[in-house]
Amino acid sequence: MDRTEYAILSIIALATVGIGVFTTSKPLSAFFVESTRQFVTTTAAMAWITWWALVLGFAVAGGVEAWTSNEAVSDLLEGHGLREIGYGSLFGFVSSSCSYSAIATAKNLFKKGGSAAATLGAFMFASTNLVIEIGAVIWILLGWQFLLADIVGGFILIGLMAVGFVSLVPDDVVEQARENVLEDGARTVQDPVCGMEIDPETADYSTEHDGQTYYFCSQSCKESFDPEEANTTVREQATSLSGWKALADKQWKEWGMLWDEIAIGFVFAGLIAGFIPREVWTSVFSEPTFGLPVYIFWTAALGAIIGVATFVCSVGNVPFGAVLWTNGLPFGSVLSYIYADLIVPPIMDAYRDYYGSKFAAILSGMIFVSAVLTGVVIHFLFLGLGFIPDPSTAQIAEVGIEMNYKLVLNVLATAVFLFLYWLHRSSSRGEEDGHGEHAHAAD
Repeated sequence: MDRTEYAILSIIALATVGIGVFTTSKPLSAFFVESTRQFVTTTAAMAWITWWALVLGFAVAGGVEAWTSNEAVSDLLEGHGLREIGYGSLFGFVSSSCSYSAIATAKNLFKKGGSAAATLGAFMFASTNLVIEIGAVIWILLGWQFLLADIVGGFILIGLMAVGFVSLVPDDVVEQARENVLEDGARTVQDPVCGMEIDPETADYSTEHDGQTYYFCSQSCKESFDPEEANTTVREQATSLSGWKALADKQWKEWGMLWDEIAIGFVFAGLIAGFIPREVWTSVFSEPTFGLPVYIFWTAALGAIIGVATFVCSVGNVPFGAVLWTNGLPFGSVLSYIYADLIVPPIMDAYRDYYGSKFAAILSGMIFVSAVLTGVVIHFLFLGLGFIPDPSTAQIAEVGIEMNYKLVLNVLATAVFLFLYWLHRSSSRGEEDGHGEHAHAAD
């Protein structure tokens, strides 16, 4: 996040406190003391409850990214049939990215020939909303029903996006968007050692092996490249020190991209829980006046609008979603809120830079409409199945360190986190000279 986004979030935080001040019936001194206490305990409780799941999720995602190959992915995404949509969803799931990284990767796959449905629909959505980390946090804070709904709803949303791209968006609009991306810059390849994106036409270092050319950002990466190691199996990677170092590097990259959004999600959840009185939520999410279908539809739209306005993406959405759920936002509408993370203002601005204003507006509108419709469908589907849980089962107010399974899991998670950090640091120290050369190569 940049300074502008932090400034906007600060304004939203102050507005949250202001709403509480103007709507509370308590004396202001008592209100601030009680609200601050609840804010701190709720934020701490969510961090404590989800810590082990976040560490596990990032470690597994790092292993998938480090030990599997994504070569020729774009070739499998050229069509818009079930096969290509399935591949896009699968590759999105294993890529496990933050929203900003997901849209950049999807852009590159689209640029290399992947269809809009498979890349901007299936891959981009799956890599942010159908990944291990967000699933684990949803399960812990909201329950298995929400996790199942997130998965089922995710595929419904991907299907709606695919239908929209195939049936509603003219081919010439899609191809114009692809031309805009192609004009954006030259083709890049990934350094097989450090993962840096480089232009093969300007790369100073390369080597050939078995008819394939590998490009490097520095002499250090070229010298440390082992073509045999690049083709090792998952089992060989999982039983070697170099494989675990690669996992540590990948999972640390994921932490680097997402830690601030996760923290912001916890903080905003605490602010909302602590400073906005219950009666405010009761007035906003009042009982259905024009019938349940209309109520669910407009609250799903409201949920998506809240998702756009809060600027928080990916895993960071879930804690805030738990607070909205316990304060009256309907089941399906919470899903609409979570799904709207791909249309926050900075991401919509990136769409405009990538694809042009017309296609960016179409893409953003399709995501919003799909998020709302998916929330509505999921709500009534799970209502019919009897799968909608009681909001009181959400874990957002539990705090305290006790001798139970959570303490054991968090201690083990901390040990794993520190071990992987040590591997990452030892790997980084061993390549310090190479890092200096990376910078020169990128200039």
